[in-house]
Amino acid sequence: MKYDWLDKSEYPFESNYFNVNGQNLHYIDEGEGEIFLFVHGTPSWSFDFRKVIKILRTKYRCIALDHIGFGLSDKPAKYDYSTQNHSKTLEKFVLEKKLEKFTLIVHDFGGPIGLNFAIHYPERIQKLVIVNSWLWSSEDDPDYKKLRRVLKSPLIPFLYRYLNFSPRFILPQSFGEQKLPKSVLKQYTKPFADRTQRYGALGFAMSLLNDQDWFEEIWSKRNSISGKPTLLIWGMKDSIVKPYHLEKFREGFNDTHSLELATSGHFPQEEQPAEVSKAIEEFMVGNMERIR
Repeated sequence: MKYDWLDKSEYPFESNYFNVNGQNLHYIDEGEGEIFLFVHGTPSWSFDFRKVIKILRTKYRCIALDHIGFGLSDKPAKYDYSTQNHSKTLEKFVLEKKLEKFTLIVHDFGGPIGLNFAIHYPERIQKLVIVNSWLWSSEDDPDYKKLRRVLKSPLIPFLYRYLNFSPRFILPQSFGEQKLPKSVLKQYTKPFADRTQRYGALGFAMSLLNDQDWFEEIWSKRNSISGKPTLLIWGMKDSIVKPYHLEKFREGFNDTHSLELATSGHFPQEEQPAEVSKAIEEFMVGNMERIR
């Protein structure tokens, strides 16, 4: 497949494709050694992990996929874009590729997608790295109550499909002190080139409205992974997934270490990749001196 907009200097990886549910799922597989599996959220794709992967692939095998509807994967108009189905797709990918004893790295919606898989296959998970994510119902959260009123608006499908609202407006506003250059923002907006390619991002918006009970169900089943060594990386200026989410992960998991990035927003891996990569490397070798 050809993507004229793709900046290969920013994303210098070989593309691979995995056929699932009749669609081509794009992924990259870089380096050798212990395995990291990266699971992205919205409205992003494996691109947002690129800087971290460039560093880590010198010592580790880094696998990062694009959910169907995102990045360089297929974006069919008629498809089950539910969060639950993305998790089932991840399961199919891991089982088909026979990935064992790997470290799962999740961000944003990658949290419920990836951690739901991990809960069902804990024997395959060595360690967890959770970056600005969640895993429970937000029904009682005052911020979510305000958001829910917005999500119920009939304008939401129009904003997402016709204005490319999520990558064009929400994503750049989610950063901390370091703002996203226009040239890089283009790499986030171009995968959703026209309204026929924007159902994936809309699906995640609808998941926030419809899947709160499912998120809480995952949280209630976390015991199978709550003892896994877990690194929590948090941009403390995240206006979307705020620091109290970090505290809940600390309370709900038994073996956690944390890296708090004071100036970073929702995308630490994009905003402070050197710090994120170093923390992951230290976490893997058990050097916790700078990680709480």
